[in-house]
Amino acid sequence: MPVVLKTSPLLWTRLAALAFSCVAFSIAVHGGNLQHGTGDFCIFCWAFSFAGTLLVILVELFGLQTRAPVSWKNFPITFACYASLLCLSASIIFPLYFLKGSREGKEVRDFRIVSTVFSCLATIAYMSEVSLTKARPGEVAGYMATGPGLLKVCETFVACIIFVFISDPVLFEDHDALKYCMSVYCICFILSAVIILLCIGEFTGCLPFPFARFLSGYALLAVVLYLSATIIWPIFKFDPKHGGRKDRPSGCSTSPVGLCSWDRAMAVAVLTGVNFILYLADLIYSSRLVFVSA
Repeated sequence: MPVVLKTSPLLWTRLAALAFSCVAFSIAVHGGNLQHGTGDFCIFCWAFSFAGTLLVILVELFGLQTRAPVSWKNFPITFACYASLLCLSASIIFPLYFLKGSREGKEVRDFRIVSTVFSCLATIAYMSEVSLTKARPGEVAGYMATGPGLLKVCETFVACIIFVFISDPVLFEDHDALKYCMSVYCICFILSAVIILLCIGEFTGCLPFPFARFLSGYALLAVVLYLSATIIWPIFKFDPKHGGRKDRPSGCSTSPVGLCSWDRAMAVAVLTGVNFILYLADLIYSSRLVFVSA
């Protein structure tokens, strides 16, 4: 099987991301002394990014794009976008849990600093890859390489972070309104994930209705749902009239590793607003797509 080696800025960017993510998790495993479960998440972020990038490089190196069971116009940039978000989250979480207030020895701390630095470098490399491969104005590209496609990736990722904060401990069982917010997060996440899978698998043509109109209708539905959740969640979590707590408990300041329930609820409120903005931008993009097509 012939090996196709074409040097380009994209290839060098992927090789850099491969090296940086490899160093980040290798150093952390070797000398980071990670005893908290959050360390496993960070190592997963780096290892997953490394493995996926290695797969992309090998497929393109051996010219197997046409034999891949996925759309190669959509898969690499989708993965790069997820990898950049994963490495970004690890770059934020890792120092908060393993550098801030750390009482480990100097050697262990040095290992953790190196992992953090290379995690940041990997984030920059993956963001550069997304910038190099995203669609330019007038360019024919896969849906995931366009603005709405990249927004779908961000929407699902933010929803996953919301699920992490909302589930341990469970924050939505106090009131039916909070359960409604949880249903909003689940419905929008599932539909966005299905759209991504349809694009990667090139199944959009199998739908019994125009894909562009479906995207626009779904984006409008998601904006309405997230707008309601953006309003409802803070009311029933922070308004004393509805059983919430307005002031941050003093115990949160002295809490050990991790966030207290109040901080988690606040994080969910902020991320809900972030996803509302993302879906609003998605609606604007999708509506333009429909009008241009028409």
